[in-house]
Amino acid sequence: MRPVTVAITGGIASGKSEALAAFARHGAATASSDAVVHRLLAEDDDVRAAIRDRWGSDAVGNRQRIGEIVFGDRAELDWLEQLLHPKTRDAVDAWVASVDAPRAAVEIPLLYETGGESRFDAVVVVTAPPEVREARRGLFPDREARLVPEDEKAARADFVYVNDGSLGALDAFVAGVVEKLLSSS
Repeated sequence: MRPVTVAITGGIASGKSEALAAFARHGAATASSDAVVHRLLAEDDDVRAAIRDRWGSDAVGNRQRIGEIVFGDRAELDWLEQLLHPKTRDAVDAWVASVDAPRAAVEIPLLYETGGESRFDAVVVVTAPPEVREARRGLFPDREARLVPEDEKAARADFVYVNDGSLGALDAFVAGVVEKLLSSS
């Protein structure tokens, strides 16, 4: 039996990982597409060879060096995303197919940017006011400029949480989402 699947997305430092942890506390199997990307960069021979061929050996497995390259050059970021997105999508889909639980939640920061929302039963957007996000992670205007605006993400989502309060409030929100998903499945 396929689990009810939830994609969690939102802006940088909005609290997506905390929402994912809350889904785990409420019985969902959980995965992070960021963790998949990190694994691909560290372990996938094809990815490592492509990076070596394009940027040299010092970039292989070196996320800081890769970030310096891609966040300063849109063409290089596009190349990296074309390399990683299909492999990440395949890995997440394989993981969902292997889940033996009634529900599964996956954190996918670039869900709307990659057109991946149709692969899930529901989408949760976690957002936070800019000053809260800035306090959590600092400014990322160059990285955010290419993202779908948060208000558009919220308009397209099934559930939206403004994460400017306590972890308890986030947990209560996730409990409500889980309850709605279970009653509709």
